[in-house]
Order: sequence, then C-alpha cells, then structure tokens
Amino acid sequence: MTAPDLRVLVVNVGSSTVKLDVIEGSSRSASTVLQTPIDAGAIEGFVDAAGGLASIDAVGHRVVHGGTGHDGPAVVTEALLAELDRVSVLAPLHNPPALDAIRLLRGLHPDLPAVACFDTAFHRTIPPEASTYALPAEWRERWGVRVYGFHGLSHAYASRRAADLVGRTLEKLRVVTCHLGAGASLAAVYHGRSVATTMGFTPLAGLPMATRSGDVDPGALLWLQTQTGLTPAEMNEVLLHGSGLAGLSGRSGDMREVLSGMTEGDPACTLAWQVYNFRLRQGISAMVGAMGGLDVLVFTGGVGEGCAQLRLSTGVWAGYLGVGVDLAANTVVDAAGADAVDTDLTEPGARVHIVVVHAREDLEIAAQVSGLLAPVG
Repeated sequence: MTAPDLRVLVVNVGSSTVKLDVIEGSSRSASTVLQTPIDAGAIEGFVDAAGGLASIDAVGHRVVHGGTGHDGPAVVTEALLAELDRVSVLAPLHNPPALDAIRLLRGLHPDLPAVACFDTAFHRTIPPEASTYALPAEWRERWGVRVYGFHGLSHAYASRRAADLVGRTLEKLRVVTCHLGAGASLAAVYHGRSVATTMGFTPLAGLPMATRSGDVDPGALLWLQTQTGLTPAEMNEVLLHGSGLAGLSGRSGDMREVLSGMTEGDPACTLAWQVYNFRLRQGISAMVGAMGGLDVLVFTGGVGEGCAQLRLSTGVWAGYLGVGVDLAANTVVDAAGADAVDTDLTEPGARVHIVVVHAREDLEIAAQVSGLLAPVG
C-alpha cells in the first residue's frame, strides 16, 4: 500500500467542537462538525454514513501540544497517551479534549491504527537562539519554559502549497505564512523548515487575535494584578477571552464586525483595525528578518482567506520588500467565498509572491498519517 491509498479519518478537536473528515489522497469525501463533549454515537453515525469502518485505514488526531519529544507524528500507544497527559498542562484548553477523543475511538475500535499529529512538531526546527527565553536556567530546564510555537500543521501545509502555486521548490524559498483566524500566528519557513514563529510557550503569545491579547509587557500584567487584585485564573480568562479584537473594539472578535464598525465610524473598531494591522506588519518584519529576505507571503485561516482589505493593506505596506498585489485577483478571492480556490495574487513584475491558501490541516494530518504508516518506496 502506498501513501495515497490510505483512507484516513481525521479528528480535529477544538475547545468546543470536533471536526471529522475522511481524506483519501488529496480529497475530502465526508465532513462534519460536532459539539464537545464528544458523543460516541455521533462519531459512529458519521463513520457509517462515510462508508463504514471497513473503509477507514487509520485515524489521524490533531494534538496541539506534543512537548519537546516529538518532531513528527507518532503512533498512539498507552505510553504516548501517558506522556501527552503530562504535557496537557501546557495546553489545557486543547490537549485534554483531544486525548479524550483518542481514548474514545481506541475504546470503540482498538484495532484501528491511530496517529497523533502535533501542532508543535513543525516548529521543533527553530534554532536555540529563537526558541530560548532570557530566563534563569532553572526555569528553562526544570519547567520547560521555551518557545514551542503552534498552528504548525497549518503552517506546514500552507508553505508547501504556496510553493506549488508559485511553481518553485519549497527547499529554495523564504516563506512567511500568516495563519489568521480566531487564533493567529506567523511562521518564518526557511527552505522548508520553521526558523521563527510568533506564538511562544502558549498560544496566547504573538499577534492580537479574536479574543486573545497576543504579546503584552509582562510587567504590565504583574502591575495590573497588584492594582486590581485579579487572581491568575481571572487574569487568564481576560487575556484569553476578553482581549484581542473583542477587547479593542468593545463589540466583537469577528473581523467582519470590526470592519462594519469602521464603516459606521466607530473609533474603537478603527483602533482595533489599526492595532491588528500594525502588529501583523511588525510580526511579518520579524519573520523576514529571521530569514534575511522574503520570496513568498502567504495568507491562510478564516481572516487571511476572507479579508481582501487586510491582504491589500498588508501587501501595499510590504511593497518595500518587493510584494505587489493584483487588485482584481485579490477581490475575486473574497467574492468567490467558500468556492474560492488557492490563488496567486501577485502583481505582474513583482519580485515577491503573495498568495492565499485555504487552511487544510485535514490534508496535512492525512499526509502525515500516510507517510508514517504507509511510506512510499
């Protein structure tokens, strides 16, 4: 059996939903979104409707945090589950429900091969100078405080797909991938390897997001705790769920609502847009600096794929890097909506490509599962 022959059930568990996809090669034959906690009957019903268990060769599970021990996918075993239980404190919103899903499916179908695919694995190639915080050795060594990076499955797929779009070899490109959705992060992908990213020890770091703050001076947070009396749990709640675009605009973490507010003349929404743009540009500059240049700028994720205004403003700003945006192509992507295809938005004659790629973590997971269980050759 070669890798493209595997039919993979992809299980992508979020903090409140689980998305199920059946992937064969580069196509999706079935898909559904369920609410958590996960219902065994609903999963069984989906599998039956998708052709039955006999048609599934393996299961691929998205696991946000793999700790420091994994630079690629891993076959699920009891030992692996115990290891992932220990690192779940580093991703308390995502790892526990993902592990619940793994255990549920193992209980239902113990003979079905299962593979864990980690969002942190893609960033294991980040060099020490970029992954190390300027903190005491005890904190770094005993507690594992370092840059882990996240959205790795999306960044890996987007960079590889972007190379296909521009007709170049990924191993010869300097790519900045912008995964912009409810969560947001950038990655510097140098010759196919992640060398820097904006998220850090947790997915709270980096860019402002829908409801997450992104980077904030830690001194400011310590000062606020002493002034307000907020507990660590209360502070965490505000930073995760009451900040970002929602905190800035006062109305919503949805970029579409922010843009609507701008049109209405709401100054808070205008500020939210300006802050988001500034931090995005600042982050892109840092990623370009980490690689010493740029060949392709990639937009993916719900905001990256669905906001022509953001792509245009970023592309115009990045003109000094050699980026040029084709205005017609950029507009067509948004007009096509869900029917849009991955598109090269580069203006003729521009030195640096700008592309939009649909986020397809499902394809990345299926490819990793196939590559591990049925490698070609």
